[in-house]
Amino acid sequence: MGGLVGGGSKPDTSALDAQVRENARLKAQQETEQRRLAEEASGKRRALRGSSGRSLLSDARLNPEAGVEDKLGSGSTLG
Repeated sequence: MGGLVGGGSKPDTSALDAQVRENARLKAQQETEQRRLAEEASGKRRALRGSSGRSLLSDARLNPEAGVEDKLGSGSTLG
């Protein structure tokens, strides 16, 4: 009856504190995972977007934008 009048001890909040800390840790871990996945998806989109410009140009030539030269020696086929 001491709890009704103000006597007695305070309730133990260590379990509640531990649960709050665990929830904060899990939330931070989830945010880190979401950030990592977003960066990975962004990198994939960037790689796909950037590689489309030279898909038909050969890496074997020194200047692939100049076009293919004729065997008979008359300039390039582009312009």
